[in-house]
Amino acid sequence: MLNSISAKKTNNGPLSGVRVLDLSRILAGPTCTQLLGDMGADIIKIEKPVAGDDTRSWGPPFVLDKDNQPTDQSAYYLCANRNKRSLSVDISSLEGRAIIHDLLNTCDILVENFKVGGLKKYGLDYASLKIAYPELIYCSITGFGQTGPNAQRPGYDLLAQGFGGIMSLTGEAEGEPMKVGVGICDVMTGMYANSAVLAALFYRQNGGTGQQIDIALVDVQTAWLVNEGTNYLLSGHEPERRGNAHPNIVPYQVFSVSDGHVIVAVGNDPQFQRFCNIVNRPELAKDTRFKTNSLRLEHRQQLIDILTVIMRKQVKQDLIESMEKHGIPSGPINTVAELFASDQVVAREMKITMPYPSANSGTVDLIGNPIKFSKTPIEYRHAPPKCGEHDSEILAEINQHSGFVSATQKPLKSD
Repeated sequence: MLNSISAKKTNNGPLSGVRVLDLSRILAGPTCTQLLGDMGADIIKIEKPVAGDDTRSWGPPFVLDKDNQPTDQSAYYLCANRNKRSLSVDISSLEGRAIIHDLLNTCDILVENFKVGGLKKYGLDYASLKIAYPELIYCSITGFGQTGPNAQRPGYDLLAQGFGGIMSLTGEAEGEPMKVGVGICDVMTGMYANSAVLAALFYRQNGGTGQQIDIALVDVQTAWLVNEGTNYLLSGHEPERRGNAHPNIVPYQVFSVSDGHVIVAVGNDPQFQRFCNIVNRPELAKDTRFKTNSLRLEHRQQLIDILTVIMRKQVKQDLIESMEKHGIPSGPINTVAELFASDQVVAREMKITMPYPSANSGTVDLIGNPIKFSKTPIEYRHAPPKCGEHDSEILAEINQHSGFVSATQKPLKSD
């Protein structure tokens, strides 16, 4: 099968030799650690015995077993837990904490998303660990950060989107504020955390020490207001919800055509002139209201009213092909099914199939990693594990290699 991936035990990734202790759950932390795992790091996912990561039960859909019965592997869990090994540990017990400390002697990075102070009672907060493990890179992910008046508030993607302004910008102008269709703040927080971890690792490799990384969902949400946030800071004007329209470019939105919808993304004045020729209205490009993008912004509604009528007569595929031929960005609005059936997804290996013995098909389909390395390609070594699947394997490593030290870390003494 095209894009079918055999589980690989070899590891040639750029982070081969790096070991991560993953105390995170849900989406933001697991996104960060899955990215690290895809790049070759050894991810040890610590899970609560029996129950495991909360998202295991966030279904349906679930993976179906040989009898077509749902397992505890939800699609939500599968999306962010590839290339990890699962170790079930009760960190509230002395024995569990002893295992964590044994692992910390071999780990470069710890990622956690407990509430602020949540690990202190177990002696696993950064202040408790930094003296015994000075080389440790400790990444803390929370809703509002380690400081500030809201530090103790819980962190959920929807709350972060609401607090962080993006919902005020999303949705139709006259509709209610809307969240993004996926947990995008969690995902972006995981990506920022991944980038920060790699920077901290680089710093340590070049003579520095370990450190704590403080990543907050609301900080990330604030950061990726990008141009709309800066528009406000520069002008003092509250941004408006515009549906699919762009705040700074016109026309740049979705239009209804005779057989569906089309995205039109006219980015500059020459493109607008060519676009007007394509829809047989060349005079619009010469209209004093529409000659430049600044003028089109000023007269946005007048132009859109005219184009809305014109576009209803267009045929989707003909229009897209004509715009592409003349160098004007345009495209369809695919369903998720259409996306995964596309030649582009197949060519870029953005849908992968991994062995999964407990599934009725013996495999599971996952979304591929978008990073393409020329020298150290992404490898899919482990399908998302069952809770505690690697208990015996990891505990045996601890017992047999008590002197093991990560390839990138200096020898450390446990407390």
